[in-house]
Amino acid sequence: MMQAPSSKLPQVGTTIFTIMSGLASERGAINLGQGFPDFPMDTRLQDAVSRAMRDGHNQYAPMPGWLPLREAIAEKIHFMYGTTVDPGTEVTITPGGTYAIYTAFTSFLLPGDEVIVFEPCYDSYIPNIEVNGATAVRIPLLVPGFGIDWPAFDRALTPRTRAIIINSPHNPTGSVLTDADMVGLSNRLAGTNILIVSDEVYEHLVFDGLQHASVLRYPELRARSFACFSFGKVYNCTGWKMGYCVAPDMLTREFRKVHQFNGFSVNSPMQVGLADFLSDRTAYLYLGPDMQARRDLFISLMRDTPFTLQASRGSYFILATYERFSAEPDRELAIRLTHDIGVATIPVSAFYADGTDNHMLRFCFCKQEATLQEACRRLRLL
Repeated sequence: MMQAPSSKLPQVGTTIFTIMSGLASERGAINLGQGFPDFPMDTRLQDAVSRAMRDGHNQYAPMPGWLPLREAIAEKIHFMYGTTVDPGTEVTITPGGTYAIYTAFTSFLLPGDEVIVFEPCYDSYIPNIEVNGATAVRIPLLVPGFGIDWPAFDRALTPRTRAIIINSPHNPTGSVLTDADMVGLSNRLAGTNILIVSDEVYEHLVFDGLQHASVLRYPELRARSFACFSFGKVYNCTGWKMGYCVAPDMLTREFRKVHQFNGFSVNSPMQVGLADFLSDRTAYLYLGPDMQARRDLFISLMRDTPFTLQASRGSYFILATYERFSAEPDRELAIRLTHDIGVATIPVSAFYADGTDNHMLRFCFCKQEATLQEACRRLRLL
């Protein structure tokens, strides 16, 4: 019998997201774990994509993406961040934000390189790094606010540090990077060749009057960054798997070398539809206030439950501690809640490579009002 090939990711198994979503489906539970909306997307975008299909935009798009869409993205970036990007040489359309992050890493990482990762983090980062033969250098964010531990960051820098991955608004915590964070990072990296992969898939979902601190706002950071975005996350169509990467010409050339032999091209009618949709700035300017209203509703509904909510300044997510009613490991509690009361969450320990358990669960509030009301009714039964 043929031997199984050596695994490039021997520590990777079935993710907790697959487990919890499967359990939620099996038990008929309300899924507040996985990050997807359960409400309709904007009908204007649906109509624009349908129109594009009827108009014949159904064959391969160019490898970098449909130029009018890249031009619309460049216009949006200039409007929001005051930064000029070249849609021809600095914007690439991708099949999802996660794909953009993986492609960015694969375009430059070599065996022996080190990448600084802040934990808790989106579960794809470390496997993306390791499958390229590099090493993830993990730095815990400071609990409870989940800010960066800058002294720990300074200690982690070595001659082997090739890149840093940052994420704001942050999954799973809902924290956001500040202007001071970005200026501090810029100052620390000046004069180095360290690259940044910036996960900004929740770009428009920033709350409480705060501004999104994109790397595209900061010239020193922009010059060394792959900024990765998601149409699916912000426009409530996660199943489309549509995203893009913005990077300087020099970095984009390397990015596209990998992209052209992997995804190559992305869904044409959706690109055409998105270009049309983005011509109206209200398409993205209303997203933050709309999601903040869902966050605020969830916070109000959770007041009579035994959970203690942490601050959430952006994204789909908010964390909660549960010391008032349980000392269980977070994974055990998440499974029990799904079984016993029919509400699925994600244990925050799943976002740490070593399973660090701060006794927190992640709740996803990008849901209809009725969904949030019913979920919180069940949680009040604890």
